[in-house]
Amino acid sequence: MKNEKQAGQLAVTDPDMGLIDSIYARHSVRGYLEKEVPQDVMNRIFEIAQQAPSNCNVQPWKVYVASGELKDRLRRQMVEATAGGLTPNPDYPYRGDFQDEYRTRQVECAVALYSKMGISRGDKEGRMRAVLRNFEFFDAPHIAFLGMNPAFGTTVAIDVGMFAQSLMLTLVAFGLHSCPMGTMRNYPDMVREAFQIEDGTKILFGISFGYEDPDVVANETRTTRDDISANIVFRSS
Repeated sequence: MKNEKQAGQLAVTDPDMGLIDSIYARHSVRGYLEKEVPQDVMNRIFEIAQQAPSNCNVQPWKVYVASGELKDRLRRQMVEATAGGLTPNPDYPYRGDFQDEYRTRQVECAVALYSKMGISRGDKEGRMRAVLRNFEFFDAPHIAFLGMNPAFGTTVAIDVGMFAQSLMLTLVAFGLHSCPMGTMRNYPDMVREAFQIEDGTKILFGISFGYEDPDVVANETRTTRDDISANIVFRSS
């Protein structure tokens, strides 16, 4: 399907990349070019992502996309807060006490990333720089904060996750990349203030996105996936 804007406006043409190719091409990008995504392209991408499924079609996701000066202000605020040791106050507590095979995968991911970045296990300064890169949004031109009404629980939060996956795969299809970021839950009050959110929306996580910078070594990081037998059980009786 193709979508063309009228004359006088920047044309938006849906890409030809298929779903399977988008799934395999998607990876977390931690370095972007100084190039903003045209607004009509973003509109089309989010229009496609809006087709994500949800329980009873309630479409619970609330998405706040910061660009330009607002994005820069949030970046400064979050970097200063993190570097200054301000205690995070997430709306939803993060439980990262991974054990057994989950811990193994977590460590393998960290080793793969830090090795590409030249950060050794004992390099505290290097690790702190890596942490701050999150709050610099990895220099992405855009950062999306995803949240939902506080009346919803974890079951509906799954719907927000399905929207996020739809969004990230659509970004890839349009030649863009992203990085889902749990750290964007750390300072939700800053997000609410920036977007003048007054309906009590709680922030779950964020997604930085834009055009990948191929010269950033962190972007060379790749992780592996286990055989489906590690996660999937098929039975017929």
